[in-house]
Amino acid sequence: MDRTVELGAFLRSRRARLSPDDMGLVGHGGRRRVPGLRREELAQLAGISVGYYTRLEQGIGGGSASDAVLEALARVLRLDGTERAHLYGLARPARQPARGGDRPEAADDGEQLRPSVRNMIESLGDVPALVLGRFVDVLAWNRAGHALLAGHLPFDAPERSAAERPNIARMMFLDPHTRALYPDRQSKLRDTVGDLRLIAGRWPDSPRPAGLIAELGRESAEFATLWAAHPVRTCATHTRAYRHPVVGPLTLTDELLTLPDDPGQRVVIYHAEPGSPSAAALRLLAATAAAGRLTVPPRRT
Repeated sequence: MDRTVELGAFLRSRRARLSPDDMGLVGHGGRRRVPGLRREELAQLAGISVGYYTRLEQGIGGGSASDAVLEALARVLRLDGTERAHLYGLARPARQPARGGDRPEAADDGEQLRPSVRNMIESLGDVPALVLGRFVDVLAWNRAGHALLAGHLPFDAPERSAAERPNIARMMFLDPHTRALYPDRQSKLRDTVGDLRLIAGRWPDSPRPAGLIAELGRESAEFATLWAAHPVRTCATHTRAYRHPVVGPLTLTDELLTLPDDPGQRVVIYHAEPGSPSAAALRLLAATAAAGRLTVPPRRT
């Protein structure tokens, strides 16, 4: 991924969602060929020259943008905290290490799962859990996590080669079983693309996210449309409805926990409100999986 090209696309997408009325501009109406603020309007509000801002959108000079310029752009574009961090990440030269000392050049090293992390999720018993790698490959899941999200796949799938591991983004867009699991599929798809945007920005020199993005763009019109909208989202916690093929409707909250000693890796834990029907359904699902009686019927998109 070319970081400067991504910076220009990000700025254009955020400029397009604003209007002169939003910004209190007077006398800037009239006929417009494209939605959103014009470049000169944004430059004026940010206090920078039109030529300099145009170069930023064209992918020229992004690495030299000062904090003052980036803060002005973030303010005018009304970026939230996640979007502001993404802007800074894209505007910094690729040679600089990511915050916290992570080495972007190490992104494609053979990704390893620490045995203690595997032991941790297995010790959770009936609580579904999995470990995601840097590029949302599933590195491990416990029995309950496998039964919840991917009972149609072999339990040992994450232990296979990197090319064969389940990938959450690929599953969300291309796997009928995974897609049918979410009644509010569009919300989950947007979150998936937004998370992938952040990952691609964090590891700009890695071919892995670029290859995944290219594959999904070819195979899924939904992905291509969402990717073009340039969503940016941090996946931290969500409460979602699920439609499980074995135990039926569920409402679960997922918590994403970062692993500081394993850059880019995250643990995902799913839980239900204590005493709720969803909690009872989770216990039934875990017991069914533990007894080896989990049979997931075929599904179509």
